[in-house]
Amino acid sequence: MTDDRTGAWDLIVTPWHLDEYIPAFPIPVAATQAIRPVLPAGPVPTRMSLLHRAALDAVTQAARPLVLSGDCPTTRAVVAGLRHRHRDLAVLWLDAHGDFNTPAISTSGYLGGMALAMLTGRTPGLFDDTLGLRPVPDTGVVLAGARDLDPAERDALTTSHVRRVPADPAAISSALDRLGPVPVYLHLDIDVIDALQLPGARFPSGLGPSLAQIEECLAAACATAEVTAAYIACAWLPEHVGDETSRQTITRLTAALGADLAWHEPDGD
Repeated sequence: MTDDRTGAWDLIVTPWHLDEYIPAFPIPVAATQAIRPVLPAGPVPTRMSLLHRAALDAVTQAARPLVLSGDCPTTRAVVAGLRHRHRDLAVLWLDAHGDFNTPAISTSGYLGGMALAMLTGRTPGLFDDTLGLRPVPDTGVVLAGARDLDPAERDALTTSHVRRVPADPAAISSALDRLGPVPVYLHLDIDVIDALQLPGARFPSGLGPSLAQIEECLAAACATAEVTAAYIACAWLPEHVGDETSRQTITRLTAALGADLAWHEPDGD
């Protein structure tokens, strides 16, 4: 293990959902960069590729990136940057959804539901290859807390080598221990938390672990593994992502990772 697990975080904000800019997305005081490229008109994947390229540039400059984003697919940029520095990389993915759909099996075509499949090389041709993303092997992926899966997605996970565990600190620590001394990318979608604690969530998923339990999961992961980068998908509806309760949730989650956030006051306060 290296000392990266206790190093300072470089906070990056990508205030987007797919190719949609979110003006109300809260920007912490300590953010080193907020990614706001000008995206030309065109197909959504093309616009997202340009956004992800800009995010990759920011991640490449960061020693230990902590990304706050409005979606999950921008994870491509973070993992591409990490794969450029680390020969081996594991992924801990905490999410109520599997994000393991592909264009071939998705019933909705929603790109946000394909983010983990993107990382494992299951969506060739969906985006251009300018990120140079090397897929993460299934055997290096731990999916925690997934409870809202499409039937074909469930089948795809069952036939994969992705390890599925509950959103439980002991289960996560055990799964990370089994991966050995490899750097870990930690990805959290806030919808893994019980929907009753997430007013205004974009994709509420019913009963689930409490915010306090997810805090314990994050702390356990950081205590067990070399968490070299982290990502929080702040998947609230645009009109709720900047709410005080949403900011408090983000503050608690980042504190569990060892970051201490302060906030700019939103316009109109």
